[in-house]
Amino acid sequence: MRAEGLDAFVVPRADAHQGEYVAEADARLAWLTGFTGSAGFAIVTMDRAGVFIDGRYRTQVKSQVDLAHFTPVHWPETAPSDWLREALPAGGTAGFDPWLHTRKEIEAITRGIAGSGIELVPVPANPVDAIWSDRPAPPVGPTRAHDDALAGETSAEKRTRLAEQLRREGQAAAFLSLPDSISWLLNIRGSDVPKNPVVQSFAILADDGRLTLFADPAKFDDRVIAHLGGDVSIRPPDTLSDALLDLVDPVRIDPASAPEAAFRLLERACSVIAPAADPAILPKARKNRAELEGMRAAHRRDGVAMVRLLAWLDGQDPADLTEIDVVTKLESFRRDEGITDISFDTICGAGPNAALPHYRVTETSNRRLSAGELLLIDSGGQYADGTTDITRTLPLGEVPPEAIAPYTAVLRGMIAISRAQFPKGVAGAHLDALARQFLWSLGLDYDHGTGHGVGAALCVHEGPARISRISDLPLEPGMILSDEPGYYREGAFGIRIENLIVVAEVEAEPGRRMLGFETLTLCPIDTRLVDLAALSRDEIAWLDAYHAQVRRELVPHLDGTTRDWLDRATAPLG
Repeated sequence: MRAEGLDAFVVPRADAHQGEYVAEADARLAWLTGFTGSAGFAIVTMDRAGVFIDGRYRTQVKSQVDLAHFTPVHWPETAPSDWLREALPAGGTAGFDPWLHTRKEIEAITRGIAGSGIELVPVPANPVDAIWSDRPAPPVGPTRAHDDALAGETSAEKRTRLAEQLRREGQAAAFLSLPDSISWLLNIRGSDVPKNPVVQSFAILADDGRLTLFADPAKFDDRVIAHLGGDVSIRPPDTLSDALLDLVDPVRIDPASAPEAAFRLLERACSVIAPAADPAILPKARKNRAELEGMRAAHRRDGVAMVRLLAWLDGQDPADLTEIDVVTKLESFRRDEGITDISFDTICGAGPNAALPHYRVTETSNRRLSAGELLLIDSGGQYADGTTDITRTLPLGEVPPEAIAPYTAVLRGMIAISRAQFPKGVAGAHLDALARQFLWSLGLDYDHGTGHGVGAALCVHEGPARISRISDLPLEPGMILSDEPGYYREGAFGIRIENLIVVAEVEAEPGRRMLGFETLTLCPIDTRLVDLAALSRDEIAWLDAYHAQVRRELVPHLDGTTRDWLDRATAPLG
């Protein structure tokens, strides 16, 4: 930093594709600080370093970073510009890697430091990379074709549809930087990033439907190249900058996801840039009939795996098991049902470990289960036809009385979202309070969103749809979301209940469009922690109907012992 004339440098969690999950070669924040959460960043000056984390990671970060050198900073309560103003009161130069930040991020920091004497500048060589002597090589995972029947549409049809949009909006081309958008658009899947079947790449889509894909050619065999067809050409990643400089006006580029470096290249080449959302992001979020059928089928198989786990777990002495034992058993049941991978690192937290919303068990943290504690299991699978994500919280032996009220409040919030009906135009921010209302009445809350978007045989966390206080995107039919309120008592226990739901049309009066949710997840919700007296008649009816659906869809696929367990676990409450 001193050699480059920098007084501060920003180290993001994201890679050049703004992915939540990054390849080992791009895990700069984890390598530098030790923090492995899925969101956050650091700012390093000559005498201090702040690690910015949101509410999900405020306990985790303290156990992962060296607090003598790195100071946790509550974000977004403290903006990076606020921290820089305090750290550099006399002004100075703050550097950033323009390939690792979006234009939206850079503009926000620039506005925040206006008048402070601090200059935010791009640096040509990332100083983290300069000292990371054993940095892994970039991934070159093999690519496979995603069946057009599962996609519900060919890649050519998708590209034609998006190209028509570009022409309507007067755009000659679109720059794509999100690997899940590109993988969806080309009906391909990859293995570059663990748990996320995307192909790390950039792309330029022309207004005639032709596409140039910037990725290591070694990822593609002859079958995949044939699947892509003649209108898709593959070029090495190091040719991207020249290709951007060769583009003609106007070019569509997304300020919320494209690298700042790409903006700067286009500004050198074009007189007109069209800042607009990635043209694939909304079509990808609106799942078609084939994608929804695939997701339903994947959830049936995943439900079988989950029920087998829960039935097995109920027959064990908790003291004989550790968190890793449970994770291993669940993954074996999912392999029996045909997963290609898990969809994220399984969260299996017992007792106080469950109070960490994104806890990851390791050999060091692995806890033996104990009667009288809660066990939280948040997990999912990647199947050829769909992606799953489910959380269940259950008591180990005797029910801890102090957990009953918050568990019941979390369950009521989850049911409230599941039962919600709303007019077209309603966004996730309008629904978020439905999930929190019962916790709020107890003076409780949780520091994460209520729901995230989910891809169809793609990323388990998918934009742009979500249920959150800051989400103003209207929900549309076909969007798949998680419904996962929670409660976490540090040092004691954690509670979360999660189903995946899909937005669907519901009956309404003539002339009005109303939407609601269909539940995709098929697995009993533990009722041993429920205060039944606190549930309304409608809530009990919903839970009984849901459990009846679980029985109906899963019983044909279970052995006798597991079937008997499921009958008991889903016995009507009303």
